[in-house]
Amino acid sequence: MRYRAALFRYALWAALVLAAAVPALADAAAPGNDRAAPAEAERALRPAEARLFAALKNAATEAEGRAAEAAIWRHWMQAAPDAATRRLVEEAMDRRGSYDFAGARSLLDAAVEAAPDYAEAFNQRGFVRFLQEDFDGALADVDRAIALEPRHFAAMSGRAIILMRQGRFRLAQAQLREAVAIHPFLKERAMIVPEAPDTPAAPGGIDL
Repeated sequence: MRYRAALFRYALWAALVLAAAVPALADAAAPGNDRAAPAEAERALRPAEARLFAALKNAATEAEGRAAEAAIWRHWMQAAPDAATRRLVEEAMDRRGSYDFAGARSLLDAAVEAAPDYAEAFNQRGFVRFLQEDFDGALADVDRAIALEPRHFAAMSGRAIILMRQGRFRLAQAQLREAVAIHPFLKERAMIVPEAPDTPAAPGGIDL
C-alpha cells in the first residue's frame, strides 16, 4: 500500500511539474522569438544548452535550481524545428490542460510526424498517453525523448512514473536516480527510497 500511495504522489507531482513549465514554454513562444532562422537558432542554442545544464547541476539553492529548470524548458521549446511544430505542441498542452486528451494526442501525433527528431513532442505525447492509460505507448514515447535528449530529466521522471505504474519499482528507482544526477532539485527526488520492494516475476520475461 505504501508504494501505491507513492505512485499517486508521483503522478500528482508530475502534473504539477509540467503545469509549472507551461509559463516558461509560453514565454519561449511569445511573438518576436522567431526572428532567427531555425538553423541559426539551433546553432545559437548549443553553447547556451551546456551552460544551462551546468547551472542546473551546480545550483546551490532550490531557487537557483528552479531558475535553471525554467530556462531549460524554454530551451527545449525553442529546439522545435519550426514555429508550426512548436504551436502544435503548445496547443496540445492547452488541450491536455482542458482534459481533451484525444485532441492533445492528435496534435502531438502531427507534431512527431512533422518533427521526428524533436524530443519535447515525444515527451508531451508520452504524458498524454500516460493519462490515457496507454502505458506501453507512453513508455515508447519517453524512451524516444530520452534517446533524442539524454538529459531530459522530465522524460526520465515520467519514465519512472510509468515503470511504477507497471510495478517495476527497481527500474523506476534507478531512473529517478539518473534524473536527480542531472537535476539535483527535481521535485520527485523525495520519492527515492533506499531500496525498492521485491516484486514477483513479470509475465512475458519483462525485466523488473
